[in-house]
Amino acid sequence: MVMQRRMANPGLIWWHLAAFFVFLVSVSPANGDDGPFILAHKKPTLTRLKSGAERISVSIDVYNQGSATAYDVTLNDDSWSRDVFDIVGGNTSMSWERLDAGAFLAHSFELEAKVKTLFYGAPAVITFRVPTKAALQEAYSTPILPLDILADRPPEKKFDWVSRLLAKYGSLISVVSIVTLFIYLVATPSKSGAAKTSKKKR
Repeated sequence: MVMQRRMANPGLIWWHLAAFFVFLVSVSPANGDDGPFILAHKKPTLTRLKSGAERISVSIDVYNQGSATAYDVTLNDDSWSRDVFDIVGGNTSMSWERLDAGAFLAHSFELEAKVKTLFYGAPAVITFRVPTKAALQEAYSTPILPLDILADRPPEKKFDWVSRLLAKYGSLISVVSIVTLFIYLVATPSKSGAAKTSKKKR
C-alpha cells in the first residue's frame, strides 16, 4: 500500500507560528507588571464593489493594559503587498506621543484589491518607548486569518431577492394580509345587506 504524504500549506503554517509568536511576546518579561503592557487587535473587513474590485477596511486598536505610560508609540502595518493592494484611504502607519495606562488608540485605513489571491497578512508592529529602558520596545497585533480576495461567489438565483424580501418582511406582510382580510370580511356583509334593503324599498 502506497501512502501519499501531503505537503502542509506554508501559509497556514506561517499563520499558526505568528499566533504562537504573538503569545510568546505577550507573556515575555519585557512587558513587566511595572511598565506598559501593549496589546493590539487587527481586524480586516472585505466589501465587494460593483466595479469588480474588493475594498478592505482595516482597523487596529492598540491598548495599554499595563501600569505605566508608553511614549512615542508608532504603529506600522506594511504587510499589504503593493502588487495586490492600493491604499485608497488613510495610512498603514501612525504615530502618537503617548498612550496612558488603561487607555487605547484606534487607527484605520482602506485598501482596494484587483488581484484574485489568498492573502496571508502579518501582524502589525507597535514600537514604544519606556523611560526606564534605553531601547525601543516592540509589540505585535493579533494575526489575521487568510483573506480570500475576490473569491468566486455562486451566481444569484432568479428569485433569491423574493426569498430575502420574505425573510426580512415576512411577519409584517402576514399581519397586513390578515388585517386586510378581516376588514374585507367585515365590510362584505354590510354591502350585501345594503343592496337587499335598497331592492326592498324599490
